[in-house]
Amino acid sequence: MAQLRGRFAAWRVESDVETTRNLASILDELETVPAGSELLKAERVVAMIMLMTATSAERARRIDDGADPGLPHAEFVGNLVDMCSALLSAHGN
Repeated sequence: MAQLRGRFAAWRVESDVETTRNLASILDELETVPAGSELLKAERVVAMIMLMTATSAERARRIDDGADPGLPHAEFVGNLVDMCSALLSAHGN
C-alpha cells in the first residue's frame, strides 16, 4: 500500500495502452458523480481509490493472518460500495 499511495493520481498516464484506455473510461465515468470543480472531482476519485484499496488490503491482511475478517464477504462488499458511493457524492462547500 505504501508503495502505491503516491501513484494513485498518476494511473491515468502511467499504464499500458489498453489499461490506460479502460481505466480512463472508468475514471471519466466516476468523475461525473461529484459536483464541483475538476480539481474537487479528481480529489474525490483519488480518495475513493485509496479508501477502496486500503480497506480491501486490510481485510486481506486479516484473512492472511488467520484472523476473523469481520463482516461476511457480501456484507463487506456492500458496505465498501456504500462508503465509496458516499465519498463520491458527498456535498462539499
